[in-house]
Amino acid sequence: MEIEYAKVSAVGDRQDNQDRAAIVVAEDAAIMLVFDGMGGHSDGARAAETGLRIIQQMFTSTQLPVFDPQGFLYMALSRAHDEVVRIGAELPVDFRPRATCAICLIQESGTYWAHIGDSRIYHLRNGRVVSRSRDHSHVEVLIQEGAISEEEALDHPMRNFVECCIGGDAPVPDMTITARHALEPGDVLLACTDGLWSGVGDDTIAKTICTTGEPLAENLMALSLQAMATNAPYSDNTTATALRWIAS
Repeated sequence: MEIEYAKVSAVGDRQDNQDRAAIVVAEDAAIMLVFDGMGGHSDGARAAETGLRIIQQMFTSTQLPVFDPQGFLYMALSRAHDEVVRIGAELPVDFRPRATCAICLIQESGTYWAHIGDSRIYHLRNGRVVSRSRDHSHVEVLIQEGAISEEEALDHPMRNFVECCIGGDAPVPDMTITARHALEPGDVLLACTDGLWSGVGDDTIAKTICTTGEPLAENLMALSLQAMATNAPYSDNTTATALRWIAS
């Protein structure tokens, strides 16, 4: 694979950073990981760190390219969830570590996605959004039903309410796992926490990340700074990974 990739994670206006992110690149595959520790629960950072570690370990110990990408993503998220549940098992249910997450597996000129909660994945091409993941949230349901617009969702009183996450209760949470998305040269994949996408619209994300002639890392940093400036003085942790597909 010929790729370019970058990562950014900023504390924003919070006291600490509960987000975690990584990009792991091998000869035949790569994986992008973003975890957002839920600040309203005990030790969200530990939940994010644990989930990241489990999936990194699974990826690096798996023969690549992954034979069953969708099965791998399901097992990876299930194991991450089980481990986060385990570390919070002695706590009252309302105080157990939790996190949202987004995973993007890239191999053989294509990509497979998995996410839980409102951490997102975008597929960008020529300054436009080809597709993006749909949040597991109350406002996303309202958007899909046509009850509110994307713009109205940004100020909705339940905009921070997610319907599922890793950690907390023992049953495996609902998750979305996609079929293969084909990649073309120049396509960019972005996985990010809500601290980023809540401060910039989809059009801005696509145009900024796809700016030609600039390193991907600089485009990603510019997008992160714009999101924090828009959300100031209440900006959340702002974290993202990005990968540009150049050639197989």
